[in-house]
Amino acid sequence: MKRNVIVDHKFREVRRLKQDVFISCITYYEVKRGLLAINATRQLAESDKFCQIYKILLIDDLEIIELACEI
Repeated sequence: MKRNVIVDHKFREVRRLKQDVFISCITYYEVKRGLLAINATRQLAESDKFCQIYKILLIDDLEIIELACEI
Protein backbone atom coordinates (compact mmCIF):
# COMPACT_ATOMS: atom_id res chain seq x y z
CA MET A 1 0.00 0.00 0.00
CA LYS A 2 2.95 2.29 0.53
CA ARG A 3 4.21 1.37 -2.93
CA ASN A 4 6.94 -0.79 -1.48
CA VAL A 5 8.82 -2.38 -4.37
CA ILE A 6 9.58 -5.58 -2.46
CA VAL A 7 5.96 -6.04 -1.38
CA ASP A 8 4.74 -5.27 -4.88
CA HIS A 9 7.13 -7.90 -6.27
CA LYS A 10 5.84 -10.48 -3.76
CA PHE A 11 2.21 -9.80 -4.73
CA ARG A 12 3.07 -10.14 -8.42
CA GLU A 13 4.86 -13.42 -7.74
CA VAL A 14 1.90 -14.79 -5.77
CA ARG A 15 -0.50 -13.84 -8.57
CA ARG A 16 1.82 -15.43 -11.15
CA LEU A 17 1.79 -18.66 -9.14
CA LYS A 18 -2.01 -18.39 -8.81
CA GLN A 19 -1.82 -18.58 -5.03
CA ASP A 20 -4.39 -17.04 -2.70
CA VAL A 21 -3.72 -13.92 -0.67
CA PHE A 22 -5.86 -13.00 2.31
CA ILE A 23 -6.05 -10.00 4.61
CA SER A 24 -6.76 -10.79 8.23
CA CYS A 25 -9.69 -8.95 9.74
CA ILE A 26 -7.30 -7.65 12.42
CA THR A 27 -5.06 -6.07 9.78
CA TYR A 28 -8.11 -4.68 7.99
CA TYR A 29 -9.32 -3.10 11.23
CA GLU A 30 -5.92 -1.62 12.11
CA VAL A 31 -5.38 -0.10 8.67
CA LYS A 32 -8.91 1.24 8.29
CA ARG A 33 -9.04 2.63 11.82
CA GLY A 34 -5.72 4.40 11.34
CA LEU A 35 -6.75 5.92 8.02
CA LEU A 36 -10.10 7.05 9.43
CA ALA A 37 -8.35 8.63 12.42
CA ILE A 38 -6.28 10.88 10.16
CA ASN A 39 -9.06 11.40 7.59
CA ALA A 40 -6.88 10.01 4.79
CA THR A 41 -9.54 9.90 2.08
CA ARG A 42 -7.20 9.01 -0.80
CA GLN A 43 -5.58 6.19 1.16
CA LEU A 44 -9.01 4.96 2.30
CA ALA A 45 -10.09 4.71 -1.33
CA GLU A 46 -6.88 2.81 -2.19
CA SER A 47 -7.37 0.51 0.79
CA ASP A 48 -10.98 -0.21 -0.21
CA LYS A 49 -9.86 -1.04 -3.75
CA PHE A 50 -7.11 -3.31 -2.40
CA CYS A 51 -9.62 -5.12 -0.17
CA GLN A 52 -11.89 -5.76 -3.15
CA ILE A 53 -9.05 -7.62 -4.85
CA TYR A 54 -7.90 -9.65 -1.84
CA LYS A 55 -10.35 -11.44 0.42
CA ILE A 56 -10.62 -10.44 4.07
CA LEU A 57 -10.19 -13.49 6.26
CA LEU A 58 -12.63 -13.42 9.15
CA ILE A 59 -11.26 -15.06 12.26
CA ASP A 60 -13.85 -16.99 14.20
CA ASP A 61 -11.59 -19.27 16.19
CA LEU A 62 -10.46 -18.09 19.62
CA GLU A 63 -7.28 -20.17 19.37
CA ILE A 64 -6.25 -18.21 16.25
CA ILE A 65 -6.98 -14.90 17.98
CA GLU A 66 -4.95 -15.95 21.02
CA LEU A 67 -2.01 -16.85 18.78
CA ALA A 68 -2.32 -13.51 16.96
CA CYS A 69 -2.14 -11.72 20.32
CA GLU A 70 1.12 -13.48 21.11
CA ILE A 71 2.63 -12.59 17.73
